[in-house]
Amino acid sequence: MAWQRPNCIVRAVQQSVRQATPVRPFLQSSAAPLSSIPTHFLPRQRIQTRGYATEIEGKVEGNENAEVTAAVEAAAAATPARAAPEIDFDNFQTNPARVIPASPSYFSGSPKFIDHLLNLERILAKYASLPIVAPADAPRMAWFKLTQFRDFVGEPVPTKKYRNLVKLLQRLNRIEPALLPGEVRKTLGSFLRPGNPYGNQPEPPTVDEQGRARGRGKRKTSSSVVHLVEGEGEVMVNGKTLSEFFPRLHDRESATWALRCTSRLDKYNAWVSVQGGGVTGQAEATTLAMARALLVHEPALKPILRQAGVITVDARRVERKKPGHIKARKMPTWVKR
Repeated sequence: MAWQRPNCIVRAVQQSVRQATPVRPFLQSSAAPLSSIPTHFLPRQRIQTRGYATEIEGKVEGNENAEVTAAVEAAAAATPARAAPEIDFDNFQTNPARVIPASPSYFSGSPKFIDHLLNLERILAKYASLPIVAPADAPRMAWFKLTQFRDFVGEPVPTKKYRNLVKLLQRLNRIEPALLPGEVRKTLGSFLRPGNPYGNQPEPPTVDEQGRARGRGKRKTSSSVVHLVEGEGEVMVNGKTLSEFFPRLHDRESATWALRCTSRLDKYNAWVSVQGGGVTGQAEATTLAMARALLVHEPALKPILRQAGVITVDARRVERKKPGHIKARKMPTWVKR
């Protein structure tokens, strides 16, 4: 509507003034040159320019005066037509309308993490045809922990997404070590924790000058240290005999089960030092310590001890008591009335 657009009112007034004011008296007067005539009194001019500017034609619509036509033609002749230069397609360069980010995942929530993920997927697709080894035969690698990786990329990486990245690392690590490309080795090295814990292996335990082998074991809050030496089968626990320290038969058999299952009960003497926890925890801690000391003397017994379950660490612990509970999970009895 006109009242909403003031420019429309101004244009309407200008158009009415043009129509009411005659142009011919200005043109016929010799005292008024063409340059002194107001531009809004002159008829509209249209200059048609062909593509590549090879020719310019000036035309005046609705003008019968020869002087105006001649002025338009003179202005067109004063400006020579120039053709556009040829395009050099060999050195043609285009400037983008906006700045293009270097990373394809710049507009994502975690661009650095996605860049690492895309790089691993590209490397895996490139070397997918190389032979691989079993997971147990692959070299052990200490990858970044989740908190360390978040500090490495500086982004809040979710746990599930980081597990997917670790799966790609484990798959690349299974490539045959003799055929592992340098690109893969360098990429895997960038995800290793500083100070690879698997790189420094502890020295294997040995028998000392007196023929003793030392073994240490833990169970719950109990710890036990066993010194095993060849002898007649005597076992001393904290300066007491085995039957004095462990009154229950089950605890005595549990403490010496590593020697019983290998038929070495009458071949070695053991000095045991236990502390912490209860009687059952001390007996099971002695089982693990005695098995480890026996492996120092006879490493070939490891399959038998493994099958007997005496060299497997039992990591179970008692769950702590919670406030408002009777025990770890037991709640007080609730009575409605």
